[in-house]
Amino acid sequence: MPFITPIHLGTSAWLLRLRWFAVFGQLVTVFAAGLLVGTALPWVPLLSLIAVTAVTNVAFAIWLRRARREKANQTADRTDHALQVDQSVSSNRDAQADSIATFLMVLDLITLTCMLYFSGGIDNPFSLFYLVNLAVGGVILRPQWAWVLAAMAIAGCTLLMFLFMPIEGLIEPQRYGQLSPHTVGLFIAYATCASVVTHFVTRTAAELTRSERLLRETQAANQRAQRLEGLTTLAAGAAHELASPLSTIDVIARELGRHLQDCETPESVRQDVRLIDQQLEICRQILRRMRGAVGDSMAGSWDRTTVGDLIDCALEGVRDPDRVDVEDAPESVEGQSLWLPQEAVAQAIRNLIHNGLDASGPGGRVKLETSSENSQVVFLIRDSGRGMTDEELVRAGEPFYTTKEPGRGMGLGLFLTRNVVSRLGGSLDFQSVQGQGTIATVKLPCADSGVRSAPV
Repeated sequence: MPFITPIHLGTSAWLLRLRWFAVFGQLVTVFAAGLLVGTALPWVPLLSLIAVTAVTNVAFAIWLRRARREKANQTADRTDHALQVDQSVSSNRDAQADSIATFLMVLDLITLTCMLYFSGGIDNPFSLFYLVNLAVGGVILRPQWAWVLAAMAIAGCTLLMFLFMPIEGLIEPQRYGQLSPHTVGLFIAYATCASVVTHFVTRTAAELTRSERLLRETQAANQRAQRLEGLTTLAAGAAHELASPLSTIDVIARELGRHLQDCETPESVRQDVRLIDQQLEICRQILRRMRGAVGDSMAGSWDRTTVGDLIDCALEGVRDPDRVDVEDAPESVEGQSLWLPQEAVAQAIRNLIHNGLDASGPGGRVKLETSSENSQVVFLIRDSGRGMTDEELVRAGEPFYTTKEPGRGMGLGLFLTRNVVSRLGGSLDFQSVQGQGTIATVKLPCADSGVRSAPV
């Protein structure tokens, strides 16, 4: 079974089957001891306690079936967008499963203690199942609740040393009401084993959870790399296919301009020819940027630079620089060393500034702040736009997703920016409040942080 905390529906199904097995095993044990061995047992209390486990398991099965049906309905359209929007719903469902599992494990421990009370106390051989409950709890519960369960088990053993209904044939009559060395030793053994089992299982579960998380992060990084490779191929193909017709248009436009110089032509026609030249140059610049941005810009020159130089480089190509407010940072921050491909990172920050300018609208302003935090340099880009919805925050960074008007963006800027930042060992996050704008936070490791970035 998977070791994941909080537990998910698959682990809940495993717990459901385990509890049905426990109900079956308890029934077999009680009837075997009472009918085959001939032990005098209090049937009503024992069967009532088994019924409690069965009834709660039926309720658990109903909840699990409904949760699975809801999950199936929500993921019927398995697009990236649908799955990402459902992440919050899935998180709430897992939290419910975690709470229910905790309740059931505590209930099972109390039920076991009560059954042992009616069947001889700690001297009952089946008191060993305390350790089974603790092992299961250590796997599927949060560590703090696993230790609560261990404390409850030790408390239950303590009570069963003094409070229990003696069963004839299980304990010698002369030992009734006496605390024998055997019982004390049994209690010490149970308490020690409970602590060891809980510690070992919770540590193992935590390590496996960490390994699963690292595996998911690696898979996500591989998916991003595959997407980037596809975009690189697309950009190279588009640039190659568009280069020929643009060159032809450029030659014809130049020839047309020379012919018009030799004859009298209205000024409006000459302006149209100049406009064609200007638009052709813009097209060439767009193709160059697309090849450079989508191509492996990380393979460029890696240099040691400073935060101040990086900001200056990023601001060089910003449109409407008068609308960008750069907050003065302390000298200790501006002089902080960075080891990275300066042009690629400057382009990434420039993309965020341009997005902020677009979101802020005509006359809106963007603010760039810089600070240092835990061996990282933090860049904050604040815009004065309308803000982003929860759906837009979830999808921000997907390739070809954009909230801009058609023709004003390809939806690649944030994707490429996030790719550059993540490959440097940094992070890109967004916070937004409707009507108050959006804050983009870029964190990059310092050159002397001990985490020197390298292209991956």
